Amino acid sequence: MTQDIRNYRITEGKPNLRRFHQARWDEPIIFELNQPGQRGVLLPRAAAEIKEEVGDVLASIPEMMRRKQHPALPEISQAQVLRHYLRLSQENLGADLNVDIGQGTCTMKYNPKVNEQLARLPGIAEIHPLQDEKTVQGILEIMYRFEAVLKEISGMDRFSFQSQAGSQSIYTCAAIMRAYHQANGEADQRDEVITTIFSHPSNAACAKVAGYKVITLYPESNGYPDLDALKAAVSERTAGLMIANPEDTGIFNPYIADFVNVIHEAGGLSFYDQANANGILGITRARDAGFDMCHFNLHKTFATPHGCGGPGGGAAGVSEELAKFLPTPVVGFDGKKYFLDYERPESIGKVRSFYGVAPVVLKAYAWAMSLGADGLREVAEVAVLNNNYLLKKMLEIPGVSAPYAEGKHRIEQVRYSWQELYEDTGISSEDIGLRAADFGLHYWTSHHPFVVPEPNTLEPTESYTKDEIDEYVGVLRKIAEEARTNPDLVKSAPHNSTIHRIDDHDTLDNPEKWAVTWRAYQRKLKQNKNR
Repeated sequence: MTQDIRNYRITEGKPNLRRFHQARWDEPIIFELNQPGQRGVLLPRAAAEIKEEVGDVLASIPEMMRRKQHPALPEISQAQVLRHYLRLSQENLGADLNVDIGQGTCTMKYNPKVNEQLARLPGIAEIHPLQDEKTVQGILEIMYRFEAVLKEISGMDRFSFQSQAGSQSIYTCAAIMRAYHQANGEADQRDEVITTIFSHPSNAACAKVAGYKVITLYPESNGYPDLDALKAAVSERTAGLMIANPEDTGIFNPYIADFVNVIHEAGGLSFYDQANANGILGITRARDAGFDMCHFNLHKTFATPHGCGGPGGGAAGVSEELAKFLPTPVVGFDGKKYFLDYERPESIGKVRSFYGVAPVVLKAYAWAMSLGADGLREVAEVAVLNNNYLLKKMLEIPGVSAPYAEGKHRIEQVRYSWQELYEDTGISSEDIGLRAADFGLHYWTSHHPFVVPEPNTLEPTESYTKDEIDEYVGVLRKIAEEARTNPDLVKSAPHNSTIHRIDDHDTLDNPEKWAVTWRAYQRKLKQNKNR
């Protein structure tokens, strides 16, 4: 008899939680699949006329840079390579497979696949950064035009795309801050940078790498960093302020212009970390609040793949006064042609090779142009709407709270706390995250330090529908119920994932017990055998 399959997916008019079991292949790493003599590709030998024309190609390479033997690459057939990486892909979760709300502060949103196809067209995929400028006018024009887009969004006067990620952009701005004070003869005196505990940790880290001492402000009960504490922290040693707004709690500081003014009165510069910009596009602008510098993550806000640290793209923007310090080169236009401007004697130099990740800039530009100004603002409005709907539904789960600014709306994300559930059941936020994997969902706690107890940070962006948000909340509600009725089930999770719980956390903290490359692994095996 024919059955209505919807009965398996819906109960009392509401969808059931999605059944999930992840593939587990026990897949060896590709070096272990090596079979001497197998080939995936046979490279043709150079024709005689090419050899005659080119000559000895090794002659121009210094002897010390030439390999003494061929690289130890695995010998494996094409079919085996395909199966290997497809199997590994089945053991992963990602934004294209599941509802990725749990990756708070990372703005995991839909990356249009048409933009991926655009970036793979030969005209962009096969260009090289060392080509003559007249042969890459197209991508230079796109960079120049996208800079104009970001100038309009932020109010800044110039941008550089040389940074490969957001943290590198933050470091770029810290280096510009240092160069500015050096130019004014105050670099030795101004050796302190002020940040806040809920700004991205990269602000403190990059300031430290740039040579600054870091002063960290904490929030009041309303969630805002304290203005009086800032006034007490500034001095003639203040180089600047590096702050996210909204912070990683999703709380927007309405007094941010006052913070900037305090820094300026002390002679410092203000940097706006806009990693959390997805909820303020077209609504607030960094320059209008008085900031001297800002950055955007193209691999987050502008819908290019997050890339696990690369290939990402960071955009560092500055006021006209600071433009001379931007990394070299910047893209210019003389009315007829686009060019890379290297004649910049006060530049901080390069923060990485070449100019930036061209395909990332192209995809970000395509996304922004497809939406237009009104569409970018709608992105922010829907992201904020989604987040506050999620906030309401999350606070209906017994054991969940949203510390600070209670009863008020948030911007694009919220840092929640499971402290009440933990006190009642002993189930931690980490336990909940591992159990969430059994439902095919990703979840993480948040950045360290855990100022919010038993934290997790959720950010729905504009990409997810009401039904998908309900599904995500439904899973967390189910786990919270299990914590009270069957805590051992949660404590022993995940059950349906690729791997189960790692109990020995000390292993991860001991570099003697792991290796990041196959050669390092082989060396450690050999060392252990010789002991």
